Amino acid sequence: MSIPTPHINAKAGDFAETVLMPGDPLRAEYIARTYLENPVLFNDVRNMYGYTGTFLGKEISVMGSGMGIPSVMLYAHELYNFFGVETIIRIGSAGALQDNLNLKDVVLASSVSTIGKQAFRNCNNLKSIVVLYLGNI
Repeated sequence: MSIPTPHINAKAGDFAETVLMPGDPLRAEYIARTYLENPVLFNDVRNMYGYTGTFLGKEISVMGSGMGIPSVMLYAHELYNFFGVETIIRIGSAGALQDNLNLKDVVLASSVSTIGKQAFRNCNNLKSIVVLYLGNI
């Protein structure tokens, strides 16, 4: 596969090394237009918007991931393997199986897991995914 990929119509160098990934592409657009300086749209395939700009002087990209592990892994695979991305930070809401967590609690995770055993197979290149909830963004 080469760039652009079937799911991302960006060029080499369009992504920052760090990508924020909300599930909703409209949330990605909102984050880019609200928090990034000089955001540039680099992806709109299937309306999965991706932007790169700067935040506090650091280049940052933000791109929707869609819903569920299959969609996230499709984009993560292409970002890590074809676009030079080093870190993906998942932002947004998530489910939990802990009785002591309440709605709108902030969770900083150091790893991810799933009940399905096959979700992360063939993901030997997985470098880092951080899960972060940012309230009502």
